[in-house]
Amino acid sequence: MERPKSRTIDEYIKAQPPKTQKVLKELRAVIKAAAPQAGETINYAIPTFTLNGNLVHFAAFDRHIGFYPTPSGVAAFKKELAAYESAKGSVKFPLDKPLPLKLVTRIVKFRVAEQMKKSPKKK
Repeated sequence: MERPKSRTIDEYIKAQPPKTQKVLKELRAVIKAAAPQAGETINYAIPTFTLNGNLVHFAAFDRHIGFYPTPSGVAAFKKELAAYESAKGSVKFPLDKPLPLKLVTRIVKFRVAEQMKKSPKKK
């Protein structure tokens, strides 16, 4: 199914089914709270938080939420993420289970610390 291209995270969330919207709003709020200085944009056609480059991404699918904290974010929390299907830089959170919000907070804060070591990207 071809999804319409969203220009903002709000548009992206509104384009999802109501149940998924609720989960995405919750995830977005947790990321914002953990990285208040991060910007919001759409990169790779999915919601992205930026801080000296890409911080984390997330995306909605039929049965899960994809969370993309980069390979370093997945590796640093390998044990805690063992219960979820994951790949080098991504994790799948099933839509039929509660999001691990405390874990997401810790991963985002880890990524903020990593990104703060980088010099700011030039616009």
